[in-house]
Amino acid sequence: MKRNFLKQIAATSLVAAMLAGCATQGNNPQPNSNNTGMSKTQQGALIGGILGAVIGGTTKGSSKGKRVLIGGAIGAAIGGGIGYSMDQQAKEVADKLNTDVNNNPNAALDPNNDLIVSNTDKYVKIMLRDSMVFETNSAVPTQEASRKIAKISDVLTSYPNTIIQVVGFTDSRGSYEYNQKLSEQRASNVGNTIYNSGIKNQIFSKGCSYNKPVAPNTNKENMALNRRVEIYLYANQEAIVDACKQ
Repeated sequence: MKRNFLKQIAATSLVAAMLAGCATQGNNPQPNSNNTGMSKTQQGALIGGILGAVIGGTTKGSSKGKRVLIGGAIGAAIGGGIGYSMDQQAKEVADKLNTDVNNNPNAALDPNNDLIVSNTDKYVKIMLRDSMVFETNSAVPTQEASRKIAKISDVLTSYPNTIIQVVGFTDSRGSYEYNQKLSEQRASNVGNTIYNSGIKNQIFSKGCSYNKPVAPNTNKENMALNRRVEIYLYANQEAIVDACKQ
């Protein structure tokens, strides 16, 4: 029985992969680099298919084989749909901001990149340099930054279920407590700018002080890289990460 069940899961995983391939070809999302060579849609469909198969195999009803296949197919469709949605949101945000999706882990080290749109298996991230968002010693977004934030909000009107997290980061000058307050104020003001656009998404903000620097705070150039606001877009509550640590 166990061997048959494993065969059924393997078959369902194949179905999941096929569904993922169909979704990718049908919707033509931009591929994103990852260790598996699979798009987020394909990964979501495969994971969803396996989980659906396991759940289907442990529930009561018709034959176990049929339940595994049905559960896997449903899980693949759901997982693939979430993956496609996040891929698509990343592409739409990047297009609105006249840039590309950039998943290069070293992109944040380039001082010329004052705006970076990227995505992972769990979220879409929009990084905004402080120098582009705020005047010196200010926590209020500039008019230019407000226009860019408004473009992000325009995309999110089509995704009301996306959860938005705005996170502020500083360099290491001054006390931790001062920087914590500053990072919270900046994140909160960007979050309020998004909220005031009229979107219906759930929004929350967080300050990280000078935690999780992208570069050592050893000179003014590196410090400028570390002063930033990051906007995370999540498909659901389970995808939310601790942006101050991860």
